[in-house]
Amino acid sequence: MITHEIVLPIVLPAVIAAVIALTMRRDIALARTASLASAVALLLLGIALVSLASDGSVRTYALGGWPAPFGIVLVLDRLSALMLLLTAVLAVAVLLYAVNGWDTRGRHFHALLQFQLMGLNGAFLTGDFFNLFVFFEVLLIASYGLMAHGGGARRVAAGVRYVVVNLAASALFLFAVGLLYAVTGTLNMADLAVKVPEVAAADQALLRSGALLLLLVFAVKGALVPLHFWLPDAYVNAPAPVAALFAVLTKVGAYAIIRLFTLAFGEGAGDAAWLAAPWLMPAAMLTLLLGMFGVLAARRLAAMVSFAVLGSMGTLLIAVALFTPPALSAGLYYLLHSTLAAGALFLVADLVAERRAGHGDALVAAPVFAQSGLLGALFVLGAIAMAGLPPMSGFIGKLLILDAARDAFNRNWIWSLMLSTSLLAIIGFARGGSSLFWKSASFPGRLDARQPMRAALTITAAALLLAANAALVVFAGPVTRYLDATAAQLFAPSDYIDAVLGAEGGNE
Repeated sequence: MITHEIVLPIVLPAVIAAVIALTMRRDIALARTASLASAVALLLLGIALVSLASDGSVRTYALGGWPAPFGIVLVLDRLSALMLLLTAVLAVAVLLYAVNGWDTRGRHFHALLQFQLMGLNGAFLTGDFFNLFVFFEVLLIASYGLMAHGGGARRVAAGVRYVVVNLAASALFLFAVGLLYAVTGTLNMADLAVKVPEVAAADQALLRSGALLLLLVFAVKGALVPLHFWLPDAYVNAPAPVAALFAVLTKVGAYAIIRLFTLAFGEGAGDAAWLAAPWLMPAAMLTLLLGMFGVLAARRLAAMVSFAVLGSMGTLLIAVALFTPPALSAGLYYLLHSTLAAGALFLVADLVAERRAGHGDALVAAPVFAQSGLLGALFVLGAIAMAGLPPMSGFIGKLLILDAARDAFNRNWIWSLMLSTSLLAIIGFARGGSSLFWKSASFPGRLDARQPMRAALTITAAALLLAANAALVVFAGPVTRYLDATAAQLFAPSDYIDAVLGAEGGNE
């Protein structure tokens, strides 16, 4: 039986984007309706695909009926289904926020956002590295258009820097896959996992060079130190709903690292097994440290959240770099938590900025503004989650990672770093919240209390992401069981390889 549901997360936003661009570009109401309907459909589809993948089977979809490794194959397993669902949740919240008026500040917002969703979903589903490169380019083009949405010299300049860095990474990507293809004769991920252990000793240097170059490319996407420099500037200058959606963009880099280095360069890779570990761990630790110092030093709320995203990537990749099933399961829990928390905080930062005329989201005391109590409550919940304090999901995520690292040889370094940087985050967010809400309560005067249009909708969007974050706590048992099974599936790649290479035509 052909499971066409697998291809729908790519086809649906691609079709809707084209329809919006060609027939609805002058009718914002129709564009909003089509875009929201697509996002909700992707959310329902994401739930269905997670349910489908939860039986542990790996399903494939061969485009055009060409079998792997020669044709284009999409692969649905527990990890890809989970990432599709996370992206859809974020997209629904972002669109609810954007229809407040952000989508009218420039042209083609909804078409670009749908192309962005197509690129994200394609990157999570593709089963070969050439098409991963293609979907990365779709991501890059759409994200640049979204970054520049609404114009402004600083936004365009930040967008240009973002594009230049990512184009350089794309060039390296092509070079890296060229090396891997020269050595193994394939770019299919499952086929690569079969061919890597068979590579002759004389070609090991080329194989390792190609794999490490890919690690470098994915590190750029994931903003890993020392390739992180583009992230704070790009996220701070992006429109708020775009920055919230970008919270999952860095996770594409982490996803690609997990996929490549558990499938093709995992336990069965012979001399190249766990090739990334010695490079990934120190870079992840430095990323965490730099990100949390950035939180402490930030002068704007959006900048603080951007550096928190950087720090969260460090925490996530520390778990990945341990390359054990429990650590990867903990890292995936932290990935879900940090994406939702960062998305919510970007929206809260914009809600605060638009109500503080003349002060924006600068971390200075100013007269009280409209709905400061409600926004203060949302900020506190988001800050608690991002800093890793109970009862929000960040606490559980960090606790799981600390527990998973107890048998690691560098356990003391990991524990010390994660606990000390959590303290930095707490101090940074407490300072920011104190300036924005506590000190402002005693500041003389009051800022314009006019209610922005559809204020309830924008606050609902931020609250939705925080509610999803809280759901990770309430349903921590079922979620961690799913993630444990996901990590076990990633560390036993034979099912993935059999599903891709063993099924004639790839469709069953």
